[in-house]
Amino acid sequence: MKESNLNIEENFTAEECASKIFEMAGAKFDPEIAGEIWAKVQQHKWLLSERLQRDVGARTACIDFLENMDQAVNEYLSYKRKDVLNEMGAQTFGRDIWDTISDSQPPKQLVNRRIILPLTMEDLSRKHGVSPPRAIIFFGPPGTGKTHFVKAIAGVLSWWYIEIAPSMLMEDGADKVGANLRRTMEKVRQLQDAVIFIDEFEELAPCRDDADRVDKCITNEFLKQVPLFKNESQRLLLVCATNYIRHLDAALLRPGRFDCIIPVGGLNADERKSILDYYLARINVGQVDFERLVAETARFTPADIQYLFEQVAQFAFEREVAESRDCKVTTADFLDVMAKMRPTLTDEIVEEFEKDSVTYSRV
Repeated sequence: MKESNLNIEENFTAEECASKIFEMAGAKFDPEIAGEIWAKVQQHKWLLSERLQRDVGARTACIDFLENMDQAVNEYLSYKRKDVLNEMGAQTFGRDIWDTISDSQPPKQLVNRRIILPLTMEDLSRKHGVSPPRAIIFFGPPGTGKTHFVKAIAGVLSWWYIEIAPSMLMEDGADKVGANLRRTMEKVRQLQDAVIFIDEFEELAPCRDDADRVDKCITNEFLKQVPLFKNESQRLLLVCATNYIRHLDAALLRPGRFDCIIPVGGLNADERKSILDYYLARINVGQVDFERLVAETARFTPADIQYLFEQVAQFAFEREVAESRDCKVTTADFLDVMAKMRPTLTDEIVEEFEKDSVTYSRV
């Protein structure tokens, strides 16, 4: 049963709302607050009707709401949050994703210090006047693990993970993106304990200097939405990711909107070891020269390493089907697959990222 199908009366004056509440429940309210009370009575009427699968009378809903006001408001908000979570494809992740990231990887240390600890040690944060970040940006070359980091944050916090793809906002055409963004952000602001992730952020907030009218409107809308999001009292975290930090509008990068701007780059040897260990434990592995594998993946991103293992695992699987014998993965199998791959990172990409890290990082 849709809320709009319950014939909710929305055009009463404040005095009329006060009169109806008194008529139905014998309770007197000043007109200035009666309108707000009546709106919540209508929401409660909808919720009771939804639960009982029949239209509950306004008098019954009014009396029940006034007798259980705080509980009724919380129940309605909780029910609506479930609707939003379902509509937006909310997911949950375990802590194991966080554990796949090497402790030596600089972004993990920053995220733990600036985000995880303040959010999980709230009493201590308040004692020292520490405000947990509400909005952050990850930037770095493609495939370096930005999305993986966001899922890991949601997992270690035990929060919902919701991804808002720019393509979702563009379904009704470019002219509607600003309005769709506003409606979407209004919905997510109803939630609590949720990580909201927007990838390819440069598509939604490009620099306005050379942008057309539509792109300028979209960027302007996002500039409005970030402060609104940060002002909510619920436990929410907005994470935006971009491969092209230089393409974002300068106003978004200044202090006051995003609390942290964190670079996520390539992996050093220790970081690659952590990821390689994780994937090796999940395949039918035989004799593998681990140190050589670490050296040969020097320009590999986490996404490259994942793809490498997927290809090697598929090859071993098909070989065992064909030969009907136990086929363990060896160093030669990895080298054969790597010979056909082109790592994402190049010396030029790494150099540009290092420059951007100096220019744009804010932690």
